[in-house]
Amino acid sequence: MLEVSPRKKVYDVCIIGSGAGGGTAAKVLTEGGLSVVMLEAGPRLHPEKDFKEHVWPYQLAHRGADIGGKMRGQIGDEFMAPNGYWEIEGEPYTNAPGSNFQWFRSRIEGGRTNHWGRIALRFGEGDFRARSLDGMGDDWPITYEEIAPYYDKVESFIGVFGSKENVPNSPDGIFMPPPKPRCTETIVKKACDKLHITCIPSRMAILTKPLNGRPACHWCAQCGRGCMTASNFSSSQVMIPPAFATGRMTMIANAMAREIVLGKNGKVEAVSYIDKKTRNEDRVYARAVVVAASACESARLLLNSRTKGFENGLANSSGAVGRYLTDSVGSSLSGHFPQLEHVPAHNHDGAGGMHMYMPWWLFGKKNDFLRGYHIEFGGGKHMPGVSNFDGVCAEHEGYGVALKQKCRSTYGTSIGFAGRGEMIPNENSYCELDPKVVDRWGVPVLRFHWQWGENELKMARHMQQTFREIIEAAGGTVTGGTRHSETGDIAEGGSIIHELGTIRMGNDPRKSVLNANCQAHDVKNLFVADAAPFVTNPDKNPTLTIMALAWRTSENLLDLAKKGEL
Repeated sequence: MLEVSPRKKVYDVCIIGSGAGGGTAAKVLTEGGLSVVMLEAGPRLHPEKDFKEHVWPYQLAHRGADIGGKMRGQIGDEFMAPNGYWEIEGEPYTNAPGSNFQWFRSRIEGGRTNHWGRIALRFGEGDFRARSLDGMGDDWPITYEEIAPYYDKVESFIGVFGSKENVPNSPDGIFMPPPKPRCTETIVKKACDKLHITCIPSRMAILTKPLNGRPACHWCAQCGRGCMTASNFSSSQVMIPPAFATGRMTMIANAMAREIVLGKNGKVEAVSYIDKKTRNEDRVYARAVVVAASACESARLLLNSRTKGFENGLANSSGAVGRYLTDSVGSSLSGHFPQLEHVPAHNHDGAGGMHMYMPWWLFGKKNDFLRGYHIEFGGGKHMPGVSNFDGVCAEHEGYGVALKQKCRSTYGTSIGFAGRGEMIPNENSYCELDPKVVDRWGVPVLRFHWQWGENELKMARHMQQTFREIIEAAGGTVTGGTRHSETGDIAEGGSIIHELGTIRMGNDPRKSVLNANCQAHDVKNLFVADAAPFVTNPDKNPTLTIMALAWRTSENLLDLAKKGEL
């Protein structure tokens, strides 16, 4: 064990992770006057050299496709924002027999905010009291009214476009003007109107007006590659710079947190980490620790922080760490629209992603499944990338002029639909430490257990039916969905990358790890600021709520610091 040295610098707060939660916490805490050290498991981000914005396939080796067995068009190819991985050499994870959970991780400053779709949806009032409405799962220990002011703060600072629509359980926010619909969106919108399905402007963290020194989006539709102008949101470009500007922020890059060290007084005193470049172990000392490494990575860290009194993991007297793991219910279907074959050539670009979407339009009505889902969709002709090229060529055979003409006639005539629905936690879906497998640094890895419930399977079938109705009402023909798994049209667990709930908050210390302020019941100077505290996983994408909850947690931490209670 490393000895505590009185000459070691002691920071006010150590934050583990630099993504949505960690970046937000860094901004709030440093601007509140506290000194912060941040541990990031990857390198610093340099947008000017790390992003491949506006690069054409022919400008890169192998037209931008990775070699060595990686699939083209997947996250991780040379077109995408860097260091997002489904598999990391030397950092494995395992699945229990009969389970297949896919775990996406990011190892770079800003974490997965460099890779997300920028969809920024508030959870609704009903999402915080789901058990009270239908008797399943649990209610949150906080209400929508308590977190709404923090949604306001986040939206005002990062910039979110949208429109005020007064849709039940899909709250309006503080919005910038949304971009106009493109050709594909107008086709789908007309079909949805026929079917009485709500279709409104999407809500995304992309600037349509300048904000805080960041210019408005220039509509290149390449958000997935990263944005050198920071017109779309990432923690690395929006939250972390103001933290550094205070002079109270220190970041240690390539630092893999291994253990949170508990002092003799029962409080956290340090974090032990591996320097990934030297492979040496070191410690940083702090009066409080904020864990924001992503839901599963944060659970892994607590489970590996075993000490006297916490033999099953730090702050885990409830046994809830790693439990209540959920991901969004996902399903997809695409259609061919012949009317798009004859559209004159024009600029299909815009925001990187959907300009419109369908929030859950049956809230409060009786269905054959509980909760609900929203629909994301997109199509058109955008600046080519590897996935565009592969997608068209996979449909046609041949070579030369005939192949080119066929590709040109069908390119941009497809519209894809994807559902994102709520999973209800179940006892068969959780993560734990694998008793036999360790990573390259000797740290035990996670083993996943996963099982969809019947409610989720029914929801996915409803998605498929709805997609088909929209495609046919719009004059298209179904060209096929992705058969994601053995269970049919539902995506594999983890593949939507909305995993959460592994260090849940609650009022009862026997059933939860954190209190209503995301402060550990067992260790008073330990906080969690990513998606791990979530009690439910509504149909809304979680990132906006991660930031709102992290902002709220950080303000409560600041209040404790001012009172001298850390």
